[in-house]
Amino acid sequence: MTAWGGVGVGAEAGEFGGLLAGHRVAAGLTQEELAAAAGVSLRALGDMERGRTRGPQRRTVRALAEALGLDEERAEQLDRAAQSGRPRGVRPGPARTVPQAPSPVVPQPAARDRAPAARPVAAGQSALALPRDIADFTAREGALAALAGLASDERPRHPRVVLISGQPGLGKTACALHAAHTLAPDFPDGQLSLDLGGLSAQPLSARDALGQVLRALGVEDAAVPAGTEERAGLYRALVRERRLVLVLDDAADEGQVRPLLPGAGPAVTIVTSRSALPGLESVHRLGLDVLSPVEAAGLLARIAGRERIEAAPDATAELARLCGYLPLALRIAGQRLVARPQQPVAHLVRQLAAEENRLDLLETGDLAVRPAFELSYRRLPAESRLVLRRCALTAGPDFTAAVAAAYADRSPARTELLLEQLVDAGLVQPATPDRYRLHDLVRLYAGERLAVDESAEELAEARTRAGRWVLGRATEYGLRFDPEHAKDGAEPTGSAPAHLTEAARWLEYEHPEWLAALHRAQRAGRYREVIDTAEAMHWFSDRLLSWGIWAEVFQLSVDAARAVGDRRAEAVHVNYLAWTYVTCLHRYQRGIELASEGLELAVETGDSEQQGWALTYLGSGLRHLRRHREATDALHRAADAFALVDNRSALIGRLVVLRGAATCLRESGRAEEAVDSRRRALAGALELVERWSSPLMHLLAAMTAHELGLDRAALKRWPAAEKAYRQALVHYEAVGRPDSMTKTLTELGTALIEQGRAEEARELLTEALTDLSADGPRPGPPRP
Repeated sequence: MTAWGGVGVGAEAGEFGGLLAGHRVAAGLTQEELAAAAGVSLRALGDMERGRTRGPQRRTVRALAEALGLDEERAEQLDRAAQSGRPRGVRPGPARTVPQAPSPVVPQPAARDRAPAARPVAAGQSALALPRDIADFTAREGALAALAGLASDERPRHPRVVLISGQPGLGKTACALHAAHTLAPDFPDGQLSLDLGGLSAQPLSARDALGQVLRALGVEDAAVPAGTEERAGLYRALVRERRLVLVLDDAADEGQVRPLLPGAGPAVTIVTSRSALPGLESVHRLGLDVLSPVEAAGLLARIAGRERIEAAPDATAELARLCGYLPLALRIAGQRLVARPQQPVAHLVRQLAAEENRLDLLETGDLAVRPAFELSYRRLPAESRLVLRRCALTAGPDFTAAVAAAYADRSPARTELLLEQLVDAGLVQPATPDRYRLHDLVRLYAGERLAVDESAEELAEARTRAGRWVLGRATEYGLRFDPEHAKDGAEPTGSAPAHLTEAARWLEYEHPEWLAALHRAQRAGRYREVIDTAEAMHWFSDRLLSWGIWAEVFQLSVDAARAVGDRRAEAVHVNYLAWTYVTCLHRYQRGIELASEGLELAVETGDSEQQGWALTYLGSGLRHLRRHREATDALHRAADAFALVDNRSALIGRLVVLRGAATCLRESGRAEEAVDSRRRALAGALELVERWSSPLMHLLAAMTAHELGLDRAALKRWPAAEKAYRQALVHYEAVGRPDSMTKTLTELGTALIEQGRAEEARELLTEALTDLSADGPRPGPPRP
């Protein structure tokens, strides 16, 4: 006898396992390759080679022999070894084989449902006894508590069936088995586990599964009915009064599971599946997710040793992140640490940091992440596989069906249907009601499949097609904030939403996608596309001053203008870049340098309007450096330049110059003069709002009213300051609550406190914080 996991295994079973492993090694195949070629699960193959399986089915042995390329004599030898390992009286199948506890004699049902006589099950005889529990099982308290609560009902009104589902590697089987072991004391009539082989080439049929369960419950071979329905009826009769736990692991579909579900009684059935099995009725659903960072660190500590893990908290946190907090990946990483006791955690982190090697490293023994994904991927229809692969091309942490459709060259409606199928298969997760995401390791796997299953030309075409669509949509939406666009009454083409708020939300949420597409267009030499997109983003950028992406966007457009030799476009976009450094990044010296460069280009091209904007940004940068005299001089020159131009941009420019001059007055200690100048500026802004009620005009009015509040606050005129701030908020609301609105709310709170209205200020700021958190823009990338 040989020992494995504390359980004796017969010499015959060990002989078959050794023979199989020898043939595999001689054929030069890995376990993963043989499992895929023979259509058996990797876990089943591992159990066979280790002697855990008493004797596989004849058809399984034939499939293995064919995959190994064995001649007839060696195939027969392999089959004889398997046959000698099969227990007498139990048909072979992919069942769990580790004994747990004896099942008592099956009780006789009522006369009208009387079942055939059942024989007692001796200790260790059932081939369906629970495998051993995992000693370092971690987390899942919520799922276990839900199971325990469900099982606590002594007289349930309906059969208790629990479905544990989720993506590969979440530990669904471990959770189910741990729950079954935990429930065992309250279910003395037996705890059984059956592997349904849902991911194998030939999943166990419901008929064969029922046959194995009936025999495990003590029914004699001759008494097992032939048909599936008859077997299901006998099973329901047998378990009607039995406190039994049955784990049905790795279910393929609803049709495989339904006949195995009790019709009534106290039994608890726990089903695991990568699929959500949406058609399965009247079941309690437990969807597992990845572990939290704390839980992930806890699992690593239980595997690799608490002292070792706690000594390297930062490296452990990064290791958990690189594993995507996926239990299977974490277990593999932990086992690698166990096998290398002298290796620091940081060393494994460094190895895993290289994305191209990560899936290779997340493999140890018969545990591996890639084959777990491979089994699900191979079962997908070809179109679903294509969509999964193309999802790996998306740039953001999540994506819409429309974005995925642009990469997959499918309609959004068709792509959404396929994404929902991938959600049901556990390979894609819903992020929000209309957005999807890939787990980091699934994304790496899908990226690998891209390189294998598609040509470089196909991928280039997909990226170009999607990039053109994304940049076209971004340009359309950005132009919604252009006052000239609003004046013309133009509507964007295609299916663009009409409302500005929807356009802004798309630009905010999809910024990783259009920014990545902008970089690809630049690398591909599509310079005009880059310039046009950045021009449209210029009109939108005023809404999100805190974003760190604007320097990146406008640097690309400056480089594109230089590449095509367009000096006027270069002047325009250098000015946009100067605005970014002064207004958004608060890097005033760099902003001054860029504004000076923009001024030279504008003078060279004879563009008075761009001279005005360059001088405006120059004056703003100088003012922030407290160089008020130079700033005032630059602003006066800007006003002169704008006076030579008769268009709406010049009108806006003159208003911005007047605002800047008023701020210089306040910061120079001349707040009374600043108030007078600002009131003129506000009157001009309100006139523009009356003439062209566009987002930009409302934004200018909001900013001017806010600055008037600051002028009045400098004079301690708190009621008047409050009035100005509230006027600013009205215009900010009309724009759609941009991020600059938070400054006004803060200053309004200060004005209320200065007037002895602290409670009102607290309520205002609390409500504002709640509203902005719920409705405000999606956080952008950090500033560089």
